[in-house]
Amino acid sequence: MKSTLAALAAAFAFLLLAQPAAAADAAAGEQVFRRLCTACHIATAEGRRGVGPTLFGVVGRKSGSVDGFRYSTANQNANLVWTPEVLDKYLTNPREVVPGTTMAFAGIRNDADRANVIAYLQTLK
Repeated sequence: MKSTLAALAAAFAFLLLAQPAAAADAAAGEQVFRRLCTACHIATAEGRRGVGPTLFGVVGRKSGSVDGFRYSTANQNANLVWTPEVLDKYLTNPREVVPGTTMAFAGIRNDADRANVIAYLQTLK
């Protein structure tokens, strides 16, 4: 009986671990973006200049490359391409990924919120 229960528990744990992660939700990401990012960033190609550059088209863009925006030296020299993987690391802890950045943002600690924001950023084309 104990071995049967142990086998069932192990099988259940394996099934849980084998399940793919839930797909990111761009609509939920837009809500997180509005709450955490719009104080400094816009999500359109054109619009008011903010403290931060527009995030329209950020996925696939080289860091420090929005024409007319004055970036910190750290961002100018970061030489990153904003892939979803790089954005995930950056949005977790910006100052760890780009030491010396002047972006006054501690990061998004919640994995689902971060994934959703990145899914939303991918829609901005």
